[in-house]
Amino acid sequence: MKNTMLRGLLVATALCVAPLAGAQPVSVVDDSGHTIRLSRPAQRVITLGPHLTEQVFAVGGGAQLVGVSRFSDFPAEARKLPVIGDAAAVHHEQIAGLKPDLVLVWRTGFPERARAPLQALGIPVFESEIRSIPELASSLRRIGVLLGHPDAGEAQARRVEQQWAKLQADHAGRQPVRVFYQLWHQPLLTVNREHLISQAIAACGGVNVFGELPTFTPTVSWEAAVQRNPQVIAMAGAPSDHPEKGEWPRFPQVEAVKTGRFAMIDGDLIGRMGPRFVQGAQQLCDAIDAAR
Repeated sequence: MKNTMLRGLLVATALCVAPLAGAQPVSVVDDSGHTIRLSRPAQRVITLGPHLTEQVFAVGGGAQLVGVSRFSDFPAEARKLPVIGDAAAVHHEQIAGLKPDLVLVWRTGFPERARAPLQALGIPVFESEIRSIPELASSLRRIGVLLGHPDAGEAQARRVEQQWAKLQADHAGRQPVRVFYQLWHQPLLTVNREHLISQAIAACGGVNVFGELPTFTPTVSWEAAVQRNPQVIAMAGAPSDHPEKGEWPRFPQVEAVKTGRFAMIDGDLIGRMGPRFVQGAQQLCDAIDAAR
């Protein structure tokens, strides 16, 4: 019954949204390998992921956004938009009522149970999964195409690529520094080499002490972390936050503990796969440089 009602809303939406004069079809392949074809650039867009909200604004599509997920707070204009859920719960009836012609969704941030109803109802869904700077640049380009702003998407993608190339060049050949990136302290969570944050560590001349683990965001024991003896312990948070040291003070033999090298990186930068990621990576580089 619920699906029938939602489908009816979407059919009504399709009937009341007329094609723009002279609008051309657009097509891209998303990060799940699905081809997204639209008869015209999307005019009513919903984003499920704060980094996707940032990308839409970055390519000049802010006026086309009609709904966002929780924590979509940048730029300031995003805070004025309807919030249609978060990773725990997506309000599909609200989405249908907003009459979207495209939904951008963070694949690992929103489980299949949140994505499947959208696809079943016929809403075009672009699935995003960014694990490298080239993939971030590609996302900006493809979102620019889908929203009818290909030139802005290209410009933003090149800007990110140039910033990243400069960061890498600035830190090439520097003395390696062992880094533990702490996603959470209870349990102790970190990242492997496939994570974008780990690639930032490498670009800064750091060595992710758990980079070889097979899990994307592995849980590790305190004993194992101590054995790796990091020289820097980095974590994300607000600039005004104090580092959450967890059990680290119990292990003064760890070099980062001995020297007080706990680095707090702005989570809105380093924790989001958006155009500002390289700024967060630069903060991480500064912390690693200080440990040299």
